[in-house]
Amino acid sequence: MKISVEISMYPLRDEFLPVIGYFIEQLNKDQQVEVKTNSMSTQLFGEYDQVMALLQASIKESFERFNKVVFATKFLHGDARANGYE
Repeated sequence: MKISVEISMYPLRDEFLPVIGYFIEQLNKDQQVEVKTNSMSTQLFGEYDQVMALLQASIKESFERFNKVVFATKFLHGDARANGYE
């Protein structure tokens, strides 16, 4: 089953750009999930289990490494790119 996820990260610290950059780097290490980043959010496309495993690991690491971080997410069943919603 395909899934599309939009995620935004809000580190609760003054120096937030390096934290966001690190998170995006971790997401991009997974070759089975397509990651697209823009100025407002990051979008993930792939198989449900792979995308969710990547999110779970990356969010957990962010909490452990950076402590206070807020994530806002949207989940869509299917591939949003097929309908022009990327």
